[in-house]
Amino acid sequence: MKYRIIIELDEDGIFVAECPTLPGCVSQGKTRQEAVNNIRDAIHGYLVSLKKHNDYIPPSIEEEIVEVVA
Repeated sequence: MKYRIIIELDEDGIFVAECPTLPGCVSQGKTRQEAVNNIRDAIHGYLVSLKKHNDYIPPSIEEEIVEVVA
C-alpha cells in the first residue's frame, strides 16, 4: 500500500514525518531517511491496529506525475 507523507525540518533540526491520511500517525528522525523509515514503521503499526479492531482502512493512493513545459 502507498500513503502520502509530509516531512518537515523542525526548529531543532529534527525531521518530522506525518501521514495525513492516518490521523495522529507521526514520527521523526535525525535524518530525512531515518524519518522515512520510522514513519513507514508507524504506518505499518497503525494499519495493523486498524485491522485488529476491524476499523476502516483508508485506501492506498494512486498518483501520476505530469510534466508540463511552459
